[in-house]
Amino acid sequence: MAIVRLAEEARLSGATVAGGFVFLAGQVADDDTLDAEGQTADILRQIDALLAEAGTDKRALLQVQIVLADIGDAAAMNRAWDAWLDPAAKPARMTIEAKLVNPAWKVEITGIALAPPA
Repeated sequence: MAIVRLAEEARLSGATVAGGFVFLAGQVADDDTLDAEGQTADILRQIDALLAEAGTDKRALLQVQIVLADIGDAAAMNRAWDAWLDPAAKPARMTIEAKLVNPAWKVEITGIALAPPA
């Protein structure tokens, strides 16, 4: 089975493609000075880019996990999410509160999408 690794960094790949799926690593904002809504929009832009590199898009997302450093930011995160979401292709989703590695990060998002047929 072939595994394709996208956006490789020192410790991880931004996404891996295998077995008909795209597995997204936890994505965080490039600009950690933004508020939760801005960080979410930044992350969703990155997810769009990774999915495009894998040959698919957000409509193929099956499951998304969102981690908020402060659950009080849920409304702000949801504003960016709702502006980005294709209402005809909503993935299963969960949102939790947890500490993130960098205290400046307010949001981290990961997920699984269908990969295009080989």
